[in-house]
Amino acid sequence: MYRDPEAASPGAPTRDVLLVSAIITVSLSFTVILCGLCHWCQRKLGTRYKSSLETVGTPDSGRGRSEKKAIKLPAGGKAVTTAPVPSQTPHDESDRRTEPRSSVSDLVNSLTSEMLMLSPGSEEDEAHEGCSRENLGRIQFSVGYNFQESTLTVKIMKAQELPAKDFSGTSDPFVKIYLLPDKKHKLETKVKRKNLNPHWNETFLFEGFPYEKVVQRVLYLQVLDYDRFSRNDPIGEVSIPLNKVDLTQMQTFWKDLKPCSDGSGSRGELLLSLCYNPSANSIIVNIIKARNLKAMDIGGTSDPYVKVWLMYKDKRVEKKKTVTMKRNLNPIFNESFAFDIPTEKLRETTIVITVMDKDKLSRNDVIGKIYLSWKSGPGEVKHWKDMIARPRQPVAQWHQLKA
Repeated sequence: MYRDPEAASPGAPTRDVLLVSAIITVSLSFTVILCGLCHWCQRKLGTRYKSSLETVGTPDSGRGRSEKKAIKLPAGGKAVTTAPVPSQTPHDESDRRTEPRSSVSDLVNSLTSEMLMLSPGSEEDEAHEGCSRENLGRIQFSVGYNFQESTLTVKIMKAQELPAKDFSGTSDPFVKIYLLPDKKHKLETKVKRKNLNPHWNETFLFEGFPYEKVVQRVLYLQVLDYDRFSRNDPIGEVSIPLNKVDLTQMQTFWKDLKPCSDGSGSRGELLLSLCYNPSANSIIVNIIKARNLKAMDIGGTSDPYVKVWLMYKDKRVEKKKTVTMKRNLNPIFNESFAFDIPTEKLRETTIVITVMDKDKLSRNDVIGKIYLSWKSGPGEVKHWKDMIARPRQPVAQWHQLKA
């Protein structure tokens, strides 16, 4: 009996059914593979996204100028002023033990610690960038040289659009005049009370000053807001090399004020020694002496003392401080302080040294700071590494104080 090959036998699937089944099977397999790939991609992208969030979201550490000396005149020379002419949260130690050393978590921790202990220089640069966009006003002055009398004449005329430094919305401005790099003498104008557009019209003479030395100097003007009970607030500054000026006749200038730095570029220096004893798990910090400290008081001096903070990660652990040296810009302290620091915590330890000016009637002023750790500035890192490389030996080094 002839059987049609196209006819389906009872209980057997037809060709159409088989074809549909094959298509469904292939589709399901492709879907499973695609889902697996998506899940893998999501995991990878999620890990990267989480890492970037942890790095970018790391909190930054926040941290919180004024007397400079002017020219040292030759023997017999003198400076004269004339009358006016109309947290980061610490990670659990158990997490550290279970994670591999090269994990993303350790990398994030390292970056976070570095951000929390920024060297002060970078923060200072950011602050100056912010100030540079601020309008600090401008100042008008004249300068000229009398060859017959060997006298340099500087006339401070006026200023305009000064910023308000007082709570009353105004300022009490005056100007200090220096010839850098000499810092022994300074001259200054009278204070103009509550005035953002002051007129001084005051003339200052640097007498007995040879022309050959004049052209080696930089005229530096600093505008400040006078405060009776605290240090004066800096408003702005101007500097002009005298070898760039035609001094044969009085030249008049209008100059925009720039954010104040230290006119000499220095807040002073501090000599200190570090001694690490690994068997005792301790560091001895010896504050030896300071030199050329900034004068923070109206009398042209300071009453310095030194605070020493031991910090672990971003937390203050212990504080020590020296005695106060009255009216001394070159004090000798010779005081030692011991701090207990286990070896395993050295990597996350910072010693913050702050030179302060003691004030009786107002808050104490910061003269300058030093951050000592393995990731501070180049000079600080060198001192830290020398200390570790020479255990049980005091290692002394001069450090420049920073804002």
